[in-house]
Amino acid sequence: MCYTVPLTAAVATTLLWKKNRSPKIWWLNLMFYGGGLFGVIDHLWNGELFLISKDWLKDLSLGVVITGAVLLAWCVILALAKKNTFLNNSLVGLEVK
Repeated sequence: MCYTVPLTAAVATTLLWKKNRSPKIWWLNLMFYGGGLFGVIDHLWNGELFLISKDWLKDLSLGVVITGAVLLAWCVILALAKKNTFLNNSLVGLEVK
């Protein structure tokens, strides 16, 4: 169940991106989908994709931690992009239509 939180964040950023079309939001969106995909693969690997564990609160807390880590990594990338021209051009130069 830990994959539900980053996938929910991914859907939310997809809706935000559809209104804004910001390349920075696009990258955050991709990172959230990556975090959700990681959780799905982990649960598939362990044979528990649709099972609700006895400690579902712990699973949801892990999802919050994964989502927070993705958001923190995105903030670090944005901060580094301010100092690195190549990274900034890669981040904001993406034309998504």
